[in-house]
Amino acid sequence: MEGILLSIDTETRHRDQAYALLEADAHKILKLIEVQMENLTMPQCPLYEEVLDTQMFGLSREIDFAVRLGLVDAKDGKAILGKLEQQLSSLYEAITGQE
Repeated sequence: MEGILLSIDTETRHRDQAYALLEADAHKILKLIEVQMENLTMPQCPLYEEVLDTQMFGLSREIDFAVRLGLVDAKDGKAILGKLEQQLSSLYEAITGQE
């Protein structure tokens, strides 16, 4: 019985670590978005958009991998991406409103 409890405890710890890593990566992307919103320089910097797209794609692949391993629920993974996409949408609206 002790082995089962240890296994469940280990699994819970792995899930917590997976969520923490995904949240940390999402936070880094959010910081990129916030800096861009503060400076509103995206129209002058197409490289920024490329970097952001690459970061978002990378995070989506990380989430997919964690879901396939059973460490993250697909719904929670989509919520992490959805939050970032919402911030990105706000950025585009802010830039469009400035032009």
